[in-house]
Amino acid sequence: MSPRVSASLVDIVGLAAWLGAALFFSAAVTPGLFAVLPTRALAGAVVGRLLPVVFYTGMAVGALVVAVEVSGHKGWSWRGREALAAVMIVACGVGQLVIAPRIERVRAEIGVPMDALPVADPRRVEFGRLHGLSVAWLGLAMLAAVVALVLSVRGRATRP
Repeated sequence: MSPRVSASLVDIVGLAAWLGAALFFSAAVTPGLFAVLPTRALAGAVVGRLLPVVFYTGMAVGALVVAVEVSGHKGWSWRGREALAAVMIVACGVGQLVIAPRIERVRAEIGVPMDALPVADPRRVEFGRLHGLSVAWLGLAMLAAVVALVLSVRGRATRP
């Protein structure tokens, strides 16, 4: 087995594992929590506790892919997987390090369950806007991971 084949396998396993976890979290865990827990505030608290794991592991997997690709090419070349992994790192970083603290500040400022506020309350509107941004950044990271995974699989399949 050549070092390049091993590198592509590392990319594939890392990207597939993170993408699977992120998809499961987004499509099953989050809706499930909101469906079964007695309050939306409690469900939101659990999601808020779990989401950093998704974001931080996304940054770690992105960094792993960049490291594997850069070491395999003897330097940074902005090849597809490297750039896509960089997008993952940035998207997860913005979601966790920029958006999440703002969401927590709004929650702390509100001090009561979100549902207790009128729909037009500026704090509730701001929370909704920030929540949407968080979802968008995670979605961007997941899209980058899908494309990087496809490129990794295709690259592995075309080699003799």
